Amino acid sequence: MAEQKLVAEKREGTGKGVARKLRAAGRVPAVVYGQGRTAVPVSVDSKDLYHVLHTRAGANVLVDLVVDGKENLAMAREIQRDHIRGQFTHVDFLIVSRTEKIAIEVPIRVIGEAPGVKAGGVLEHHLWGLHVECFPGDVPEGIDADVSELAVGDSLKVSDLVAPEGAVILTPADESVLAVVIPQVRVVEEVAAEVAEGEAAPAEAAAAPAEEAAEEGGEG
Repeated sequence: MAEQKLVAEKREGTGKGVARKLRAAGRVPAVVYGQGRTAVPVSVDSKDLYHVLHTRAGANVLVDLVVDGKENLAMAREIQRDHIRGQFTHVDFLIVSRTEKIAIEVPIRVIGEAPGVKAGGVLEHHLWGLHVECFPGDVPEGIDADVSELAVGDSLKVSDLVAPEGAVILTPADESVLAVVIPQVRVVEEVAAEVAEGEAAPAEAAAAPAEEAAEEGGEG
């Protein structure tokens, strides 16, 4: 995975007031920590940060973070956004080492088309990401979940997925990833139909003696 270069500037002071001024100037407050170092408050250009975090690697991109002219291999963590304005409001950068493994969450990518969906089922997601351990340079962009053989009622578990080379999946193997299920609307309709049939049977049974009694009365 290629690193994305990003220049950070140390910032003086903390608090909401300082953060507001930085954002107004087109910068995002941030903190750099890790590898036994004291946390350092910094800021980065908002546009540069946007481009860094919008590669194929997403939030798991390796960042060549430059602070005071010194390069640090880092990854973005605790990314905060203003979803209404579509802006980053704060980000933590964790300094990592190429020779030390890290635990990270990797997105699940669904591939293929499930026969059960073609037959009227619905693909139900239980997990969207997996916890993985690997070296920073081996962080996968995603882990594939192939649904091309799933019929209605079938499911995939974590144990059915294959970790990319250099990565180990930490999420429990027996956890369900996704399943093909009957749509809830159909389930409700089937239950309602069964209830209706159940109510109709006693009514028909009660009607028969009444009809017989009426016939007997007419004969007398």
